Amino acid sequence: MFNAVRLMKLFSDTTRLRVMMVLARKELCVCQIMGVLGISQPLVSRNLAMLNDAGLIDERKEGKLVFYSLNKGLPEAQKKTIELLQEMTEDDKTFSDDLKSLRECEEFQQKAGKCDMNTFKEFMSMKSKKIPVACKMEV
Repeated sequence: MFNAVRLMKLFSDTTRLRVMMVLARKELCVCQIMGVLGISQPLVSRNLAMLNDAGLIDERKEGKLVFYSLNKGLPEAQKKTIELLQEMTEDDKTFSDDLKSLRECEEFQQKAGKCDMNTFKEFMSMKSKKIPVACKMEV
């Protein structure tokens, strides 16, 4: 019972749920999560630590960057819970916006050819100006 309560408490926070939903789609580093969700580094790191402590996510180091993804070895009950949450958030505006932002971030980084803090700052600058990615990339 304790594990079920702990899992539900983790998913009861909007930020953690958003982080989990994007990580269920793609492996991301902290700066990518910051850009996609539009939240601060301390908030991302704190929530990643909680999800990691619960064994819900994996981390992989590549140079100075740490990439996070959904733990592929989750027990079946946890996998089903995450699948249910994905279904429940599928039509949610915030989650739809997060997925759109994820696609924009991926496109921006592919064109930039790198993932680092400067690329993150450029992406956030472009995002704050609300310039379509396709237009910004042609410059």
